[in-house]
Amino acid sequence: MKLENGSEAITLAGGCFWCLQPILQDLRGVDKVEVGYAGGQTKNPTYEDVCTDSTGHAEVVQVTFNPSVLSLDDLLKIFFTVHDPTTLNRQGHDVGTQYRSAVFYSTSEQKAATERVIREMSGAEVWDAPFVTEVAPLNGFYRGEEYHQDYFAKNPWAGYCRAVVAPKVAKFRKQFRDRLKK
Repeated sequence: MKLENGSEAITLAGGCFWCLQPILQDLRGVDKVEVGYAGGQTKNPTYEDVCTDSTGHAEVVQVTFNPSVLSLDDLLKIFFTVHDPTTLNRQGHDVGTQYRSAVFYSTSEQKAATERVIREMSGAEVWDAPFVTEVAPLNGFYRGEEYHQDYFAKNPWAGYCRAVVAPKVAKFRKQFRDRLKK
């Protein structure tokens, strides 16, 4: 969605939102990343609801970015590099529909950009298997509970953060060093 200040927001699902938030927050051009839920049929779901795998929601991040600094195509290419868009309803050991790969768009331009980037990356054989990423209109974003916001920053020594999030963040920072905020 286009915002009044010239920024844009898009909602992305790529597994656990604890992993995506610290990665995307580090990108130059990203103003804000909030974790939450999208893509389901239940109004105002809680984390516990989503974890039952019955609401249809995915764990998502809503990314607000400045397209004059970070293009949507570049953001999507990075997103498709930092998670596996070829595994259905899972990322690593996290299994369930809430961990699916998805792009929830708010404009026809976002939909077209997503489809274009998927075609380009598929053609370049970045991954060994076909993309299974859901591309769907955003029918509501439900902000996650406060304890999930900035979870990695608040809990770097938690077991999941040390074993899963920290290595992903370190790999991202090394691979995309030139794209990071100063």
